[in-house]
Amino acid sequence: MATRKKQGAYMISAVAEMYGIHPQTLRLYEREGLLKPSRTEGNTRLYTDEDIQRLEFILNLARDLGVNISGIAIILQMRERMEIMQKQMHEFVTYIQKEVMDRAHGADPHRGAIVPIRRPVPAPAAKDKKR
Repeated sequence: MATRKKQGAYMISAVAEMYGIHPQTLRLYEREGLLKPSRTEGNTRLYTDEDIQRLEFILNLARDLGVNISGIAIILQMRERMEIMQKQMHEFVTYIQKEVMDRAHGADPHRGAIVPIRRPVPAPAAKDKKR
């Protein structure tokens, strides 16, 4: 059996019955890359709770909002990209916070400053010019 079975997995017939759709619809979603159920050694599709949540989102787009398969694919791709970007942004903010804290507690405030601090250079003394 697949390793994902421990979470609770459903066979294609059970999922189709739960949501009132034909098993061919689930196969179509898989062919189009919208769903990726795991498989047993006997090649039986197993839908995990995550797959079911994704299916519910897909069905919401299709049934309630009238989005076609191509649109659903685009929406899912954009959603995944947004999640990746949010994760990257969170990691960046965490890194900046750590750097600011590390530099705030450092001994030399000028060493490793976020914005380089230039020490003022004395201007040469101006000579009086006679007219």
